[in-house]
Amino acid sequence: MIRIALYQPDIAQNTGTILRLAACLGLGVDIVEPAGFPVSDKSFRRSGMDYLDHVAWTRHDDFAAFEARRRGEGRRLVLMTTRGALPYADFTFRAGDMLMAGRESAGVPPEVHAAADGRILIPMQPAMRSLNVAVATAMVAGEALRQLGGFPATRQEKGLPEGSPFT
Repeated sequence: MIRIALYQPDIAQNTGTILRLAACLGLGVDIVEPAGFPVSDKSFRRSGMDYLDHVAWTRHDDFAAFEARRRGEGRRLVLMTTRGALPYADFTFRAGDMLMAGRESAGVPPEVHAAADGRILIPMQPAMRSLNVAVATAMVAGEALRQLGGFPATRQEKGLPEGSPFT
């Protein structure tokens, strides 16, 4: 399925929120360092809560290490960027895509843009600069999962009665 990649995130709470999103949707996360905070469970605990035990995440020392792994796995890099040309809902996602969000403060450098196989944007009102990185990631991941039929099964689909816990 798809994975989420965070390029040198600045804000631990956003990263924790994205880790929680990934846990709930069954997605993996890659964190490209250096980050603007210590990359550890402790940094994410407030926003990620107890969901952190249910997400597979990988740290990469730098973009070169991330790229080597991504290319070795044959994954496309799909960059979420305000400089993209194609609205995310018009992009055709594939299983295995790596959805990358840039730094909250600066996005990504030109070499990351150049490495991307796709550059997508979320259409917004002209006077607005950008969405919160966790919100943008949730929107794009949701569209990718919708296109790929990759959402987890619902209680009804699992044959469980309403209100029962997942088992």
